[in-house]
Amino acid sequence: MDISFTTREPSSVIRYASYLLAAAALLVAVDVHLLSALLSGLLVYELVQAMTPLLGRRISGDRARLVVVAVLGAIVVGLLILLILGAIGFLRSEIGNPELLWQQQLMPLVEKARQQLPGALVDHLPDSVDDLRVGAIELARKHAGTLQLAGKGAVRLFVHIIIGLVLGAIVALSRARPAHQVGPLAAALGQRCQRLAEAFHNIVFAQVKISLINTAFTAIFLFGALPLFGIHLPLAKTLVVLTFIVGLLPVVGNLLSNTAVTIVALSVSLGVAIAALGFLIVIHKLEYFLNARIVGIQINARAWELLIAMLLMEAAFGLPGVIAAPIYYAYLKSELEAEKLI
Repeated sequence: MDISFTTREPSSVIRYASYLLAAAALLVAVDVHLLSALLSGLLVYELVQAMTPLLGRRISGDRARLVVVAVLGAIVVGLLILLILGAIGFLRSEIGNPELLWQQQLMPLVEKARQQLPGALVDHLPDSVDDLRVGAIELARKHAGTLQLAGKGAVRLFVHIIIGLVLGAIVALSRARPAHQVGPLAAALGQRCQRLAEAFHNIVFAQVKISLINTAFTAIFLFGALPLFGIHLPLAKTLVVLTFIVGLLPVVGNLLSNTAVTIVALSVSLGVAIAALGFLIVIHKLEYFLNARIVGIQINARAWELLIAMLLMEAAFGLPGVIAAPIYYAYLKSELEAEKLI
């Protein structure tokens, strides 16, 4: 009985092994809560890579380019850290004194809600600032363990982001060094990393443009259109910042910001809430067009494809999965296209 064995070419075996290792690394990064480090590292890497050619043309010599990349990496990391700290400081200043927040902002919202909501819901609203404060304290006492874990999680997240920023700068610096001979598996993994970085660039930088446009229109509505009619929404600055941050999430980010703006507008009057909702629906339709035009062209994907990917990743990993889904999906499509499978 004649038995013959067929083997794959070494290059194919190594390439498929690199696919498995890359997929495992990406899933583990989400599962063990290292997604923030991965994304911050990719952000620094892409920023440095984008700025290096602008200065590299004027500077000759490998050592000089290393200095340029090192300086750029330090500047980018420093600016991003200052941006994070500035955003935290802004939100704290916007919230201000908790006592004043309860008296000047939250209670007026509650009072206006009592005038517009059904009686069954009004009975569950606090009657005074003291009731609101007592309810908040009681809620905090019941969930003290959860709040403590959330505080530790926030500190851990910030540390992961800082480590990711530094690692991204280090990787960008290593890429600026003269190329050296590497093994076939390392070369294949390098190709996977390069396509992941390209997918990150295509999704994130395109989504930043979309979020900036959406935030600009929201700011015009809150600070331009409404004041013309003598209407001033509370927490307007916070809503603008929130619109930009959640707008970085494709599709669902716009829904989240629209919901927040509509709820705050409802505290003023039902008419203002309807006007805000109508305006934001128009902006939402504009974002679909922008997604199809900017993100869709970049990765050859429609909005519904990204939404399905986000739903699946959310079911598997929760909120981190929602954040990672567009980038992972863009990376998957780039690999499939490179293999000529789609």
